[in-house]
Amino acid sequence: MGINVLSCFDGISCGQVALERAGIKYNSYFASEIDKYAIQITHKNYPNTINVGDVQFVTGQQFDAVGGIDLLIGGSPCQGFSFAGKQLNFDDPRSALFFEFVRLKRELKPKYFLLENVKMKKEYQDIITEYLGVEPIEINSALVSAQNRKRLYWTNIQGIEQPKDKFILLKDILEEHVDEKYYFHDRIGKSITGKNSINKIRTSLRESSQKSKCLTASGQGVSNAGSTNIVEYLKINKKLDLKTNQNKASTLTGGAHSGGNHSDMDLLLFYDSIRRLTPIECERLQTLPDNYTKGVSDTQRYKMLGNGWAVDVIAHIFKNIK
Repeated sequence: MGINVLSCFDGISCGQVALERAGIKYNSYFASEIDKYAIQITHKNYPNTINVGDVQFVTGQQFDAVGGIDLLIGGSPCQGFSFAGKQLNFDDPRSALFFEFVRLKRELKPKYFLLENVKMKKEYQDIITEYLGVEPIEINSALVSAQNRKRLYWTNIQGIEQPKDKFILLKDILEEHVDEKYYFHDRIGKSITGKNSINKIRTSLRESSQKSKCLTASGQGVSNAGSTNIVEYLKINKKLDLKTNQNKASTLTGGAHSGGNHSDMDLLLFYDSIRRLTPIECERLQTLPDNYTKGVSDTQRYKMLGNGWAVDVIAHIFKNIK
């Protein structure tokens, strides 16, 4: 017999990938999601997914016919909690969606629940802990992937320990053949290489509106979540910290811009050239199958991957379900 699952803020259904990877059988997987691109990717990979729409209109009674929900999961929007955000806490309407998770937990009384969120101020963390009745577990997905991604997990699943370190680095997830469009170019179309690469990137981005919104400064480095570009970043930080493939990538975020979802560590110094991570490489950072998000634009792929879960961390937690 399998379990029934309700995934709030389902995104691209990383939860289903994690359940499969953990060997947990499920009968019905109900997904509350409103982003049409995320829904498209979910149904491409899991056509039997039952979408129940906006979480604000989902009620516990909807699941009486299937015998209720055994596992309630979600990663509520974190923009109001994150150290990288504006610290609007529960007054931010996106962060207030957390209370929809609380409401459904109360209505459904699932055997198990799991809520994921970013590291945040202790006062916000304590509020979530009070409502859910359990202390969070902090896990960095760097243990199971090539990405530094510290997250908090509130769950009543027992016996969770830290995952064993797989010692995966960027070099382990890089594609062998990468399309030229992921490389930085100067105004005459030549790849930017060599000693003056930083100045060349600065000049290139000033002269090309297509590349002007690649990166923004944030609390955890640099990510593409707004209009500030690499020129501003260089002014603030005095230099561009180009990383080699011997490092971990920094945390993917949900910025949806033409440059994708990249922080300072996501600009790779690669054989003397500078390029972004590809969507497939970002999928690998989230421990998703290659081309899982294929079928929509790169902009949407970067956005949904940044908003997604590190699957192997979730699978590690699910393996403790009895």
